[in-house]
Amino acid sequence: MHRTLAVFAFALCLSTQVLAGPYEDGDAAYEKGDYATALQLYRPLAEQGHMLAQFSLGYMYANGEGLPRDFAEAVRWYRKAADQGNAAAMVNLGLKYEQGQGVPQDNVQAYMWYALSAAAYGNVPQSRDRALKNRDLIAQRMSPGQVAQAQKLVQEWKPKN
Repeated sequence: MHRTLAVFAFALCLSTQVLAGPYEDGDAAYEKGDYATALQLYRPLAEQGHMLAQFSLGYMYANGEGLPRDFAEAVRWYRKAADQGNAAAMVNLGLKYEQGQGVPQDNVQAYMWYALSAAAYGNVPQSRDRALKNRDLIAQRMSPGQVAQAQKLVQEWKPKN
């Protein structure tokens, strides 16, 4: 029995190592503050369409981590991840449109991205509720026509997988 348990534990360790890859290595480097390595690992993945790497690259541009802060580049990478359904990228796009960072300020777009984010978060109540609160706050600054326009955009939106 002990041998079986030992073999299982060894196999589990091997499978965990097999599951780790460039993205996870990028995350580990990021967590250590080694932004140069994180960028080196994230960028090729992001360019190949890896949604989480796209989000991570956008986040690094938005915060100037390992490279100069560039909101336009942050928006570009967030949009690629959001187009694949990444809820965090969607909420960050809403914020960029609300604040006019990297894009022209646009409450309709902000509302749309906040609403899409809330739907994408689904069963993650705290994140979903925060996105809904952002959507409702931006709606207070919009005309009924703008809200209707944003709601139409939400209904028409489709992920680009």
